[in-house]
Amino acid sequence: MQSEKATALFGVIEARRDDLIALTQELVRIPTINPPGDHYLEICEYLKRRLESSGFATELVRGEGTPGDSDRYPRWNIVARRDGRHSGECVHFNSHTDVVEVGHGWSKDPFAGTLEDGKIFGRGTCDMKGGLAASIIAAEAFIETCPDYAGAIEISGTADEETGGYGGVAYLAERGYFSPDRVQHVIIPEPLQKDRICLGHRGVWWAEIETHGEIAHGSMPFLGDCAVRHMGAVLTEMETSLFPALATRSTDMPVVPEGARQSTLNINSFHGGQDENPPEFTGFPSPCVPDSARMVIDRRFLIEEDFQDVQQEIHTLLERVKSQRETFSYDIRDLHHVIPTMTDKTAPIVQSTAKAIKSVLGRDAEYVVSPGTYDQKHIDRIGRLKNCIAYGPGLLELAHKPDEYIGVDDMLDSAKVMGLCLIDLLTDAGEQGEKL
Repeated sequence: MQSEKATALFGVIEARRDDLIALTQELVRIPTINPPGDHYLEICEYLKRRLESSGFATELVRGEGTPGDSDRYPRWNIVARRDGRHSGECVHFNSHTDVVEVGHGWSKDPFAGTLEDGKIFGRGTCDMKGGLAASIIAAEAFIETCPDYAGAIEISGTADEETGGYGGVAYLAERGYFSPDRVQHVIIPEPLQKDRICLGHRGVWWAEIETHGEIAHGSMPFLGDCAVRHMGAVLTEMETSLFPALATRSTDMPVVPEGARQSTLNINSFHGGQDENPPEFTGFPSPCVPDSARMVIDRRFLIEEDFQDVQQEIHTLLERVKSQRETFSYDIRDLHHVIPTMTDKTAPIVQSTAKAIKSVLGRDAEYVVSPGTYDQKHIDRIGRLKNCIAYGPGLLELAHKPDEYIGVDDMLDSAKVMGLCLIDLLTDAGEQGEKL
């Protein structure tokens, strides 16, 4: 049976449908493309005005000195907090405000926020400005419905998730914003679908491999040593030994889609020889044997794999190639890594969200793990806060695609789920758990 507060909450959220649409559109119309990190301050100031009008105290925090931060592209974040009338725990909704490049293939203006057939189109609608808007509507509706709540609600809009989150959540976590003494429950409204609870993600290791050669005239390649050929040998070894080995490893984590339940390696970029000429140059390259080739690898690993073993596997492969090629030499440079993380199903935020999904949608929640990392990694590893999930509206497969969109009904349903979590965690009766 649905509680009176839940019924009232749903009514307020439904009444705010137009507000939810307009809020999402306004967020999408601020083109926070990363890289380089455009309009971060503008979107934070927009959120500041919106949240302060709802009684939140706000703080703008610049991720000074973090990767990408500069006077031209400062890494701005906003943290908003509204304390209840009684002491209690804090529920934090964290959304990243940056979006990826537009890319080609759009049939609609990527920053118009066009509403069509119950969907809002635009870059960042799904990933994840629709989720941010839904969390704001959920919080505002809860405050209207339950003004005597205990504890606190926080909403943050953070930078740079698309490039690792170091100027956003990582920076805030290092300064105690996600300390378990300050925050007890975190929901990240990433687009994992409204009936799914994302418990965590696989691990990742990025590294750059460089093979060395000797430059010479292209008409006499025998006088040089081609670094690209050496890198070709590395690729051949990966194809013949590494990729088959990775395909045999699978995880018990409920990673989606199915193909991501195994270890994977992506060749993220490859460059050999001379730098590419700028677009305005119309001449030809000079004839040279390349003395350098570089490859960036993106290795996704499982919770069952040890990170040191993941690294050693690549080092061993390179040494094997070296033993087969007389003049082969290489360097390998770590770029960054993230250890896999997974919140336990018994965690309070998981239990609360699962009950809310059952109430709103009439079906049991599906538990999943993300194939790629997101900002939970920093909340877990730096903030030391384990009670964190990703839950939000949208289809993950639309993220970063042309004609990205978010369904309005999906946002409304997700807002109801988030609002019920607030009732469950911040009201004395805990009515959701008792009556839903």
